[in-house]
Amino acid sequence: MPGRGSAAARGGGSAATERVFAYGATAGLLADLLFADPRRGHPVAAFGRAAGAVERALWRDHRGRGALHTAVCAGGAAGAVALTARAVRHRPAAAVALTAAATWSVVGGTSLGREARAIGAALAAGDVERARERLPHLCGRDPQALDGPGIARAVVESVAENTSDAVVGALVWGAVAGPAGLAGFRAVNTLDAMVGHRSARYRRFGWAAARLDDVVGWPGARLTAALAVVAGGDPRGALRAVRRDAARHPSPNAGPVEASFAGALGVRLGGTLAYGGRVEHRPVLNGAGRPVEVADIERAVRLSRRVNALALAVCVAGRFGYGTLRRTAARRRRNG
Repeated sequence: MPGRGSAAARGGGSAATERVFAYGATAGLLADLLFADPRRGHPVAAFGRAAGAVERALWRDHRGRGALHTAVCAGGAAGAVALTARAVRHRPAAAVALTAAATWSVVGGTSLGREARAIGAALAAGDVERARERLPHLCGRDPQALDGPGIARAVVESVAENTSDAVVGALVWGAVAGPAGLAGFRAVNTLDAMVGHRSARYRRFGWAAARLDDVVGWPGARLTAALAVVAGGDPRGALRAVRRDAARHPSPNAGPVEASFAGALGVRLGGTLAYGGRVEHRPVLNGAGRPVEVADIERAVRLSRRVNALALAVCVAGRFGYGTLRRTAARRRRNG
């Protein structure tokens, strides 16, 4: 990597920023693979506490107040990291370390897989009560309303959706905007989980967070779906499920992701589920597939890992490709 005083470290016209992202994001994903989420002092947990404090100060049953809450929290997180990145932009090693730390802090692929496998192990042992106890660590469904097959289906759906939310979407925004993009994406995603659901308290206040999460999650969800089609065991079935069923899902981003996993794994997802005492009847995804079995949890985790690895490669390649195009265009302007 170029030294501190080189042209590569000083300007945006070199490949230094692309290498910083490539090295940093790869190191961050490796740290997640080796250590999973930090057990103490997790930055996302600290952000959640801060966002809760801001909510207590700003809450009104009003969309404008909710939009202000979202802007303060998400903008503050992205802005703070952007200032830190600017301070180390002339020091490549520090910039790589910052990108690695930001990536490790915001992705959660290893913890996602561990929780899914723990629930799968409980189900395989016939301990449905233990599986119910662990399910809230993975998703917000009402565990008492689910039997063993229902829990297995919930786990596979959560692995699919969180592959996009916990890893791929973050990598996409990291490729676009560096550490600030990583932090901003995770901040928006966390706010949606905190206030974006349709309860009496948050129907208006959480509207901005929910809609912004839809926007920032759009590219990562499409990339996740595309990579699941490529990495799964049935590319034609996965593509067919996405084309036929994705748009029927109430979430514009969960639909493509869950449909692609359903088709790739050859299982049927969707149907009736319960959140916070509210029952929803969602469309069936990949209706030609069989019901989810306990063994499909491990298959979903493995598919998620393949998608994550491919997403890193695609995002790094995209960052280098965009940088090359910018430098080519700049040279043409200078010479023309």
